[in-house]
Order: sequence, then structure tokens, then C-alpha cells
Amino acid sequence: MAAAPGPPPARWPAPDGSCPEGTGVAVRNLTQLFQLIALGRATVVLPASAAVDLRRDLVAVPVADAPPVTTVLAWPPESRSRPVADLVRVAATV
Repeated sequence: MAAAPGPPPARWPAPDGSCPEGTGVAVRNLTQLFQLIALGRATVVLPASAAVDLRRDLVAVPVADAPPVTTVLAWPPESRSRPVADLVRVAATV
């Protein structure tokens, strides 16, 4: 995959709150990220499904040479959560 032109990708904090090294701006949430993208200060690679809810002042550019991604769902076998069951049911149809 070729390097993207423009600002560097945003950096997300690790679970312990530390932020990985890099040249991109550190972000804490999607609102902040989208504002920084609109200002030309950050970029991000998101799944194509995220473009559905993209703000009007942002543009999605397909990355044709990105490798395919496999998403895996896991949950405890004893789980009886209705929301988890609904998520798995919907994900299995996609």
C-alpha cells in the first residue's frame, strides 16, 4: 500500500492512556478526529461502512490496494446477553 499524501494518520491512546509514538496528532474520540480531518491536520483509514455516516464537510477516498480485513467476534459460551446475540445474528448476515 502506497503512503497517503497529506497529513499523517491520527494516533489513538492505548488502554493504559499512553499514546504511541508518531508524527500524527493524538486523538481521544471521533468528534475530535473528524474536526482535525476537516481542518487538514489528520487522516484516518476506516472501513467503507463508516462513510455512510460521514459528515458533509469530509470526503471518503477508497483505498483500492489495501489488504482485505477479517473481523472476528468472540464471546463467552455461557453468555445469554440478548444484545450480543443480536449483534452476532446481524454480523453473520453481512
